[in-house]
Amino acid sequence: MSYASTLPSPEALLPSLAPNEVVPLLIGATVGEVERELVLQTLARCDGNRTRAARVLGLSVRTLRNKIREYSADGVEVPPHSERAAA
Repeated sequence: MSYASTLPSPEALLPSLAPNEVVPLLIGATVGEVERELVLQTLARCDGNRTRAARVLGLSVRTLRNKIREYSADGVEVPPHSERAAA
């Protein structure tokens, strides 16, 4: 069994929200703000596991690391790696 097949699907990581519940959360936010929140929430749900979060987001690990570095430089708190993620 490959590692990728043990990952939950992106749908399994996200709460089930109807479109009318999601859109009000997005109105007034910039694309950059929405992207940052998506990255941070995905990292949190992946217990800080950057590799898993990158796969869920459809990004390379390098791109995700660059985004994390940018957010940290802007003073945004990024979910840390957890003990459970290292196991």
